[in-house]
Amino acid sequence: MLEPGQPAPDFTLHDQNDKPVTMSGLKGKPIVLYFYPKDDTPGCTKEACGFRDAFAEYKKAGAVILGVSPDDTASHAKFAKKFDLPFTLLADEGSKVCAAYGVWKEKNMYGKKYMGVERTTFVIDAKGTVKTIFAKVKVDGHVDEVLEAIKS
Repeated sequence: MLEPGQPAPDFTLHDQNDKPVTMSGLKGKPIVLYFYPKDDTPGCTKEACGFRDAFAEYKKAGAVILGVSPDDTASHAKFAKKFDLPFTLLADEGSKVCAAYGVWKEKNMYGKKYMGVERTTFVIDAKGTVKTIFAKVKVDGHVDEVLEAIKS
């Protein structure tokens, strides 16, 4: 797992419009990089809609919001359209970026073990350094906590 103060691993992933987005190309602005398990599921929808509803505040703070999951670009496009998400969703098919950020973990549901994304948010400063990490995110109140971390 990454630690605050470390450089954020660079990557290039495709967004919901199938356009490549490179992390290092976003330097100069604070970045909210949030990893979530799956498009259009209850917790993930609630989290995405929370960021959507606070989007103007994040924009005012100069921040870029990037959502990352193992879903493909078509799934992201459908999810973004359905919920009118104004920010970028990145397709990490193969979960390589999830692994680089330490959020690809063994999970356990009803006694069945499987690999999946542990809901985690990274606040990355304008220089590309990890500033704050929110691990094992509980969705309620999370969007406000992240905004405070950007402003501090």
